[in-house]
Order: sequence, then structure tokens, then C-alpha cells
Amino acid sequence: MSLTLYAKINLTLEALAKRADGYHEIATVMQTVSLADTLAFEPGETLALSCNILSLQSADNLALKAASLLKEETGCLKGASIKLTKEIPVAAGLGSGATDAAATLVGLDRLWQLNLPLQRLMELAANLGSDVPFFLCGGTVLAKGRGEKVITLPPAPETWMVLLRPEIEPVVGKTAQLYSQLNTSHFTSGQFTQRLVDHLHEGESINDSLIFNVFEQVAFDFFPKLSHYRTRFLRAGAASVHLAGAGSTLFALVSDKAQGKTILNNLEADGQEAYLVRTVEAVPSEAARDRQC
Repeated sequence: MSLTLYAKINLTLEALAKRADGYHEIATVMQTVSLADTLAFEPGETLALSCNILSLQSADNLALKAASLLKEETGCLKGASIKLTKEIPVAAGLGSGATDAAATLVGLDRLWQLNLPLQRLMELAANLGSDVPFFLCGGTVLAKGRGEKVITLPPAPETWMVLLRPEIEPVVGKTAQLYSQLNTSHFTSGQFTQRLVDHLHEGESINDSLIFNVFEQVAFDFFPKLSHYRTRFLRAGAASVHLAGAGSTLFALVSDKAQGKTILNNLEADGQEAYLVRTVEAVPSEAARDRQC
């Protein structure tokens, strides 16, 4: 069994308040895009993970953690051989680990014939990370709480965008560190997210004026080189440049695939790591299509 695991973009990301448990209350519209990893599963005596990036073949891999959690919580005695092929950049604000974890839950639920209800998978996903529940649904989703409360939205009209992955070393605990940079002056009431939700319900296209990310107010100090890459992105033809999640990936909406290819070619000619993607309506596997988020 082989599954396709899509990356995500936060079209909006607002911090509403600091919670007593140390997390932040957020409101975000999340969207799967066509950049994707692949997971393949085979029956096995024990849990084993292989990956095309050798440094990710470790007990810290979120896919392996998801497999171990599912096995522990269900008492399943079966094993599995899991092969992960990475295409989504790691620690880049694109949900690379979270999408792998969600698809592992779905894939092993099917392989082991557990037939867990979606709500139970959601609970397990929330234990693995705030973004993981979103990837059980995919597509266009409103997320609240610390990100684990998801509500499916009308699919966004097909939108093309270019992603630029800056050559910035991954930072351990990046997302937590960025949240620690926020103060009450950065908090909003959810108005940017609600405005986008209203547009989606009306079937309107996504444009730059609807994009909002609270981390843009702190990320360019946190990543000193990020402004340099934004400038190069604009020089390549981007009309406006936005931060993906907690960064450091940047993205730009484009009018169509042709414009995206032009910007992509310009970035690649400049020696940049870039991707042309489109929005996709997606869940991690066919096995989940009968589950309604």
C-alpha cells in the first residue's frame, strides 16, 4: 500500500491569546498543496522505517512515533515495514513531519484492519502535534484551539503558488521559539481568518490581501537572512511574498501556472531551491475518503 502525503500552507495564521497550558490559542486556514511525500507499507514482524534521507531514519521520526503510538494505544501485536520517500523540505513550515504522521495513522489503521473511527484517529493525531489532525482531513480547513480543532471548509478555487526554500539551517524547537517571541501586541481577534472563511464560503478566489501570518512580525528578526531571500523572490517576479507557517519557507501566489513557471525558472537560474505547486483537495489515502471531517 502506497500513500501520497501532501504539504500544507497556512493561508492565515493568527495568535489570539496565550493559554494556561503554555500553548497559544490560534485561528488558521490551512490548505494542502501538491508538493508531496510518499509512504509505502508492508506487513512486518516489528516496526521498521526506512527513508531516502538517512538522517531521518531514527526513533525521532514522527511517522515512526505515530506507528508506535497507534500500536500502543490499540494493543495491536502486528508490525509493519514503512518506507518514506521525502520530497517536502523538513522543518520548513510546510507540515513535513505532520503529514507523514497523519498518513501513518491512516495507513496502519488500514493495514492492521483496526477500523478506528475518525474521532479516535484525531485524538491520536493531536497527541503527535498540533498540525497532525489537519492532515487527516486535508483540503481547505479552519483550525482552532492549538490547531487540533478542525472544520472542513468549501474547497478553495484552484490556486497556483511558488515556494522558495531559503538556505537557512533548521532551528531546533523553531516553532516554540517563534511563539515565545509573540506578545499581546501581536494578538488578533481572528478577524483575518474569518474574512478568508467568508470569501471561501462565497466561492471567491484567494488573493494576496487575504493572506495573514502573525509570524511575519517576528520571523524576519529570528531568521536574519530571510529578508535577503524575500528580495530575491521579488526580483524573480513575485508580486507579494508571504511566510509559510513558522518558516522559513516563503511563498507567492501567482495568476496561473505559466506565471509560476516563469518565476520558478528565474529562481532556479538564481540558484534557489523552489517549487511550483497548486492547491489540492486531499486526504492522506483512499482509505480515509469515507470519513467525513
